[in-house]
Amino acid sequence: STQSTWGFFPMMAALTQSVVLSQGVAQPLRIPLLGLGVYQSPPNGPTTEAVKAALRLGYRHIDTAMIYRNEADVGRAIRESGIPREEIFVTTKLWNSDQGYDSALRACETSLRNLGLSYVDLYLVHSPGGSGRSRIRAETWRAMETLLNTGRTRSIGVSNYGIQHLQELFSTATVRPAINQMELSPYTTRTDLCRFCADNGIVMEAYSPLTQGRKLQDPKLVTIAQKYSRTTAQVLIRWAIEHNYVVLPKSVTPERIAENAAVFDFSISAEVSCLCVCVCVCVCVCVCVCVCVCVCVCVC
Repeated sequence: STQSTWGFFPMMAALTQSVVLSQGVAQPLRIPLLGLGVYQSPPNGPTTEAVKAALRLGYRHIDTAMIYRNEADVGRAIRESGIPREEIFVTTKLWNSDQGYDSALRACETSLRNLGLSYVDLYLVHSPGGSGRSRIRAETWRAMETLLNTGRTRSIGVSNYGIQHLQELFSTATVRPAINQMELSPYTTRTDLCRFCADNGIVMEAYSPLTQGRKLQDPKLVTIAQKYSRTTAQVLIRWAIEHNYVVLPKSVTPERIAENAAVFDFSISAEVSCLCVCVCVCVCVCVCVCVCVCVCVCVC
């Protein structure tokens, strides 16, 4: 694709960096490491313009869901972009109320109509739901396998699944999930789950990598960002990439979408890949004698 810019942020060929999924019929299926998430992006205009801006910048991965109510906007942006459909990786998700075999098949067809597409690249079960839903989870996954086998999706996966949900799924599945999409950041590492998924060939995908803005002013994170002359958001996105997670920052602002993509030309060294919170308690025996004990918790 041609080189273009938004403000001071160049579109980078690195946006096509990808990882291989475990599923792929004719050839290995690759998912771009960086995608645009459209959770809470307003429909009827803003989402369409955000996706078009991202595609102009070089993004080739868009993540939506039935419950976001903006699938139609994503589809419109793809058509209006002029980029061949096969060059764009599109994900959508099955909502909880549509779980079950027949209802899941119908829900996928509805999403495809909303998107104006004949297939999606990845279809996810949005959530495992509560306890006591083992049977409906199994029936839902059977539908996902049917959708994969009939070409309505090129790969299938899950979202918000813990180890216990995945073990349950393994006991009945013919095809294991290619992806598990979870909230991941240096503040929410889910180390055991990520290790379990890696051991079972499941790629981790990070939503809310920017902590929904809650940690962007964390002094430790600010210090790291200043060291690399980057924003704190870029450091958080880079953290996910260096852990080989697919990462989905969201924004409807073209400049911010571009900024979030400028993360492939620097590395975070090992000594700053962890963020630590320390709590110190001091006890003073007299005016001039104090004993302090500090406990630090680090996430990497």
